[in-house]
Amino acid sequence: MSTAQSGDTVRVHYHGRLPSGETFDSTAEREPLEFELGSGQVIVGFDTGVSGMAVGEKKTIEIPFLDSYGPRNESMIIEMPKERFPKDMEIELGMPLMMSDGQGQQLQVAVTSIQETTVTLDANHPLAGKDLIFDLELVEIKGASRIILSE
Repeated sequence: MSTAQSGDTVRVHYHGRLPSGETFDSTAEREPLEFELGSGQVIVGFDTGVSGMAVGEKKTIEIPFLDSYGPRNESMIIEMPKERFPKDMEIELGMPLMMSDGQGQQLQVAVTSIQETTVTLDANHPLAGKDLIFDLELVEIKGASRIILSE
């Protein structure tokens, strides 16, 4: 039976949760996630967890934050004057916004605090600094079949 190896395109159903049990993502109501193993399309720990699995195999993996979205970076918390926001914008806690870093790159931020004259924005990934747990099921291995020739 073949197993998923680096370079294979695989399809995986997953249920992602935090150690507290809170679900942060799942493919339960949608198509499986498709990606190429070893290509950097998914976080390192997820890639490593799927590697070596056989089609139909299920397992649970725990990924420390250093192998997922890394530690929270306090320098990515930004206080912006309210006057920099459009006057008609209703700012709400948790609201996702897109922001330019001044060099043309867009990054998503979330509103974490609203004061009288400033708004605090967090540009960290929402899962930064958090250990993750994934229940995995390998649905399919696509790509070139491995042919072993004997001499």
